[in-house]
Amino acid sequence: MTSVSVVTLAKGRADHLVNVVRGLMRQTQLPDELIVASMQDEPYVLPDAPFPIRQMNVASDMLPLAAARNAAAQASIGDVIVFLDIDCIPTPTLIADYAGFSSEVDALLMGEVMYLPGGATCGDWTYDSFAKVAEKHSDRRGPPPEGWEICSDYRCFWSLNFAMRRSTFLTVGGFDERYFGYGGEDTDFGKTVSAAGVSIAWIKGGLAYHQYHPHHMPPVHHVHSVVRNAQLFEEKWGYRTMGHWLHAFRLMGIIDDTPGLPIRILREATDDDYMLTGQQSHQPYANTARVIRQLEAALTPQGSIAA
Repeated sequence: MTSVSVVTLAKGRADHLVNVVRGLMRQTQLPDELIVASMQDEPYVLPDAPFPIRQMNVASDMLPLAAARNAAAQASIGDVIVFLDIDCIPTPTLIADYAGFSSEVDALLMGEVMYLPGGATCGDWTYDSFAKVAEKHSDRRGPPPEGWEICSDYRCFWSLNFAMRRSTFLTVGGFDERYFGYGGEDTDFGKTVSAAGVSIAWIKGGLAYHQYHPHHMPPVHHVHSVVRNAQLFEEKWGYRTMGHWLHAFRLMGIIDDTPGLPIRILREATDDDYMLTGQQSHQPYANTARVIRQLEAALTPQGSIAA
């Protein structure tokens, strides 16, 4: 049987991590280990599980997402590494799905994600209760009807729920650790994988339920790291990434992203910006496209903000 290591990045959100462990304990194929790359000083208190759980400390003043994933991957023992964000509860066949597809195709495999509203994980949750309230992300295409399907656009890669053969991950070099803070490191990894000739593929299965937490899209609370990482991506590949976020920031008057010039941050985010971009508890996810539509609708034909 294909051995599987699960890697989760963690900072805060202890209840979410406990739910991840509970989900892994209900797998039809148990993982061989869970590695928690903890970006905080205090260790987590987690349930006893029928598989080893290792907590690795990778704390930093900055948010070292790329470095944390790499450190955990290098320490893993599985033939396959499943990367699950701390807010993603795996359904019972997630490990078996990834193990099975990884034996068929050497690719970066992207599983399904459904989004839960606030309150869905309270008490003794069940997968049936999740299925009744979860929603698909409107900006994310669905899985293939069955099996796996090659994805030709690396920009479709989101890092919250994916898997690769460990040997392939290490061969392509993992994530670029020059990225820190929020944004860009996963798009860069998708580009790196594609440039290395490794396929990116959607799969039918590998489903995880994304737990609700207040969020902002576009991420005005991370504007400085988004700008920095967008410019790093441009220096590396010749063009910028996270264009939808940058477009929204420009419409909000937060940045000047004139092509050919360094991106300038014009002002810090205000309470109004947080109100505009914030996610409400009845919304399973925050949505940049919604905010852009609102901002563009507020423009007059002359291009000035309507009074």
